[in-house]
Amino acid sequence: MFSKLTRRIFFIISVNFTLIALGTLGYWLLEGWSFFDALYMTVITIGSVGYGEVQALSPIGRTFTIVFIIVGVGTVATSFTLLVETILSAELRGEMRATRMQKSLDKLNGHIIICGYGRVGRNAAQVLKRDNSRKVVIIDSNHEIVEQLHHDEELVLHGDATDDDILLQAGIQRAWGLIVASGDDSINLFIVVSARALNSKMTIVARSTRGRNVQKMINAGANRVVSPYDIGGKRMANSLMRPHLTEFIDGLTLGGGVEMWLEELEVAPGSGLTGQTVAQLDLRRRTGVTLLAILRDQNVYTPDASTHLQVGDDLILIGTRQQLDKLETLFEE
Repeated sequence: MFSKLTRRIFFIISVNFTLIALGTLGYWLLEGWSFFDALYMTVITIGSVGYGEVQALSPIGRTFTIVFIIVGVGTVATSFTLLVETILSAELRGEMRATRMQKSLDKLNGHIIICGYGRVGRNAAQVLKRDNSRKVVIIDSNHEIVEQLHHDEELVLHGDATDDDILLQAGIQRAWGLIVASGDDSINLFIVVSARALNSKMTIVARSTRGRNVQKMINAGANRVVSPYDIGGKRMANSLMRPHLTEFIDGLTLGGGVEMWLEELEVAPGSGLTGQTVAQLDLRRRTGVTLLAILRDQNVYTPDASTHLQVGDDLILIGTRQQLDKLETLFEE
């Protein structure tokens, strides 16, 4: 689809070509000149260059020339003015928009960056914007995609995410997380390396289309690597073998109309929860949330009443969105 600027420029150029065609046709029909002579006379007439006539004009030919000068010269002058104004105004708008966007990005802290806005990146952005309070910044090299995102008032940068300058413009040093979602493993690997060098603390989730590249991305600095094809295949198998369970879990994690949600929360330093037992916390009574499991040192534990929470524990919880929000408030105390 053509942009508004492209359509306007195309219209201006079309008007002028139509004008030249009509002038050429007029001299050809009225004076009986050759195509080239008629075209040459048309161009020097609307160009106001002051050359003499190609051949002697008949009275009707002179009348046509008078009308053509009045209409043609004015049209060309107006078209040229509009073309210059259109290009300059577009550049000015682009610069102003880029300046406003950069000011917004410079204010961000603890945000999430998505590199690549294809089908995977788009779905990730939709989930994050729906279920996450952090700002999302998108980087993509496709001009049309970026223009549409600008139109939708999204935070977006047009550029190559393998370029450190683009990552810095997106606030990579202040980002909380990064999703690398291009369809090319080599590009994703390069982005992971660059991003990890610029921010050693943020969480990086990378896409991999080939299983053999998973370990490479982890070695390069990705915290987690996701293979859409692998996940898609497993989900299809589970949908066949365990259809109701699959739908239920999708509802819990993706908001598929189920009131309950599965959530993951990390026990942070200074939260007031460190060292307390599950019984002392009494999360069920205080918030309505149920603690299903604890992830600690890459191991999964089924908690009992005497289990003590430690800094860095990831708690797997289930509850309504209101109950989980109440729990987050408790963690911040």
